Amino acid sequence: MPELRRSSLVEQAADQIAARIAAGEWEIGAKLPPESALASELGVGRSTVREAVKELRGRGLVEARQGSGVFVFALERSEEWDSVLRRADIDDVLEVREAIEVKAAELAASRRDSRDIDRLRATLTHRADAENGRSDDELIDADLEFHRAVVRAAHNPVLSELFESFAPRIRSAMLDMLRLSPDDRHRHDQDAHSRIMETIRQRDPAGAGAAMLGQLESDRRGNERAATVCD
Repeated sequence: MPELRRSSLVEQAADQIAARIAAGEWEIGAKLPPESALASELGVGRSTVREAVKELRGRGLVEARQGSGVFVFALERSEEWDSVLRRADIDDVLEVREAIEVKAAELAASRRDSRDIDRLRATLTHRADAENGRSDDELIDADLEFHRAVVRAAHNPVLSELFESFAPRIRSAMLDMLRLSPDDRHRHDQDAHSRIMETIRQRDPAGAGAAMLGQLESDRRGNERAATVCD
């Protein structure tokens, strides 16, 4: 077996072991060789093998039994397991969004100016057009612009920086959510977003926070429905 020489050694080691599992070198329930043996075969250090095994556990291919070793759990990564991981990741993202965006909505209702309201109205209109379109990417981008406008209206540079640093991960998770449930692409309810804008316009911090939380919780319920359909 050729030694691994490129950069991502952990991922490559995991791929090599996964390929051997898929080829039937070890049956389901079989114990993998010890770290030292695998490290020698792959031409990497034991720490690399240890991390590769963690990666394989994340893929659902192996399981570690304390005091006994690592055992083959499945011969290949299933589409169902991919979906489980993606749904879990979406929940993680939604929890962070709640931490950032509910507070941002409350602050926006207290601090917004007329330019913020104009920006919210413009992004809301764009979002409505995108929701009636066919492109998931366009819908998510328009949705993200609305939520960005809410955060900007809070006039807190740290909140804005947090949101911008997290925005690419939000976009990825929301696209996953739509793709896991393609018949439910209108779950991002336009009326819910209108309520967020209206409570900010009316300078109602409690109402704005509740409206934002309600919209994000609606996303969470949609993700749970997708999980039920797939299970």
